[in-house]
Amino acid sequence: VVIPARDEEETVGEIVRTIRTTLVEAAPLVDELLVVDSHSQDRTAAVAAEAGADVVAQDDVLPALPRHRGKGEALWKGLAATRGDLVVFVDGDLYDFTARYVTGLLGPLLTRQGVDYVKGFYHRPLAEGDGRREADGGGRVTELVARPLLNMFWPQLSGFVQPLAGEYAGRREVLEAIPFVTHYGVEVGHLIDLVEWRGLDALAQVDLGERTHRHQTTQALG
Repeated sequence: VVIPARDEEETVGEIVRTIRTTLVEAAPLVDELLVVDSHSQDRTAAVAAEAGADVVAQDDVLPALPRHRGKGEALWKGLAATRGDLVVFVDGDLYDFTARYVTGLLGPLLTRQGVDYVKGFYHRPLAEGDGRREADGGGRVTELVARPLLNMFWPQLSGFVQPLAGEYAGRREVLEAIPFVTHYGVEVGHLIDLVEWRGLDALAQVDLGERTHRHQTTQALG
């Protein structure tokens, strides 16, 4: 399991503890638990290590290569720093994280021959500043930008509910053969490259329930 994290001291520790206690110690499913610290200015690396993860600084992996910033770079460095045949990626800013995120993503890879890559989807509530909660108000970029563009140019991907989701898993030999663009286009880039290379039948998605994370303002999203 690879967790990219930038200034996530508030949430990354509980994510690591949940995976370690449930899927490393109680049930020996996860062999490696790695947090890639992406230039954090807070205690992300220390909190993750205290919770039981191996931690690497993004720039310390493959140091002979040019350094880049961005989420895709952190994910790619996490892939390079691990050895497992199946790799699960989980964002480091999740609240109410449960181990079923990991087991759900691994399920199709372990039980379905021919599936190379599994994407998570979920309900995304939006918490308003005045305490109100809109059940499916999150995912504004997904619904206003990402899905309309995919529907227009790659309609075979229109069935993916959360194309920008940061929770997904894949087979190492497939992940090592596709580009990881350096910034937040990495997730949709994976889907486009994989559907063109492996075909739609090699892709799967699983219902992970509900995803609660830190929201940005509408102005910041714009």
